[in-house]
Amino acid sequence: MGLIKAALSSVGSVLADQWKEYFYCDALPVGVLMAKGQKRVSGRSSNTKGSDNIISNGSVIAVADGQCMCIVEQGKVVDICAEPGEYTYDMSTEPSIFAGSLGESIKESFANLGKRFTFGGEIPKDQRVYYFNTKEIVGNKFGTPTPVPFRVVDERAGIDIDISVRCFGEYSFKLANPMVFYSHIAGNISNYFDFKDSELEGQMKSEFLNHLQPAFYQIGSSGIRYSEVVGHTRELTELMKKELMAEWLQDRGIEVRKVAISSITATEEDEKMLKEMQREAAYMSADRRMAASATAMKTAAGNSAG
Repeated sequence: MGLIKAALSSVGSVLADQWKEYFYCDALPVGVLMAKGQKRVSGRSSNTKGSDNIISNGSVIAVADGQCMCIVEQGKVVDICAEPGEYTYDMSTEPSIFAGSLGESIKESFANLGKRFTFGGEIPKDQRVYYFNTKEIVGNKFGTPTPVPFRVVDERAGIDIDISVRCFGEYSFKLANPMVFYSHIAGNISNYFDFKDSELEGQMKSEFLNHLQPAFYQIGSSGIRYSEVVGHTRELTELMKKELMAEWLQDRGIEVRKVAISSITATEEDEKMLKEMQREAAYMSADRRMAASATAMKTAAGNSAG
């Protein structure tokens, strides 16, 4: 059983009125990561609750831009499609994988998580069509409830210390592997999975803040001042992707896309201390400045090696 491309026309063409069953999904609202497909059984009716969990042979399934669709039989994914278009469901063919922009990771996940079923020509007892939102989910705000460590390295002034900063900003993410998300998080939902109304949002925010600290430490170690982090969002994004690879991408199929810092400030006490140290460095003799710089570099090298 698999999918065959039915037409090259856009989703929502006259095919919806020509076929016995037509599965589709309206535009998914921001925050809705997964929804059960709607089943239209005639040109004038639609089963929006999807209570009839059977897909007739020859049915048409539509996939829109920014969506990934999968067919689930007896709780296992048997077909997946991330390419926009209209497809005919054919029970006589092998399972299909139209990876689209999701790439090879989907094929690897299908091999590990999917399962090919045979029913001797009989229709399985439970078949469902699910749609996933593969667009970038933006506007996820974060802020450190308490100050977090930030390493300050200033070789010229001979400074290598940890200070405390507060940080506020936003991050975006997307479903990079819907199969992992379905298998590990959502499962056989009856209607839809709303990120904003789930416990997942709070869990991800806590994990994001936990991994922000080591990312900050690496940025500070490279000599970037905390006040300049807003201009280095690309580096911060890459560090956060690396930090959250296992917890988000591998375990949930979710990938960090962008991180934006709106403000980052040191505590008043640390800010005053830094200014005093920089002021003292400005009045150092050339010899003392060179010695202090060498000491700072040696300390930084030792910390990096540790």
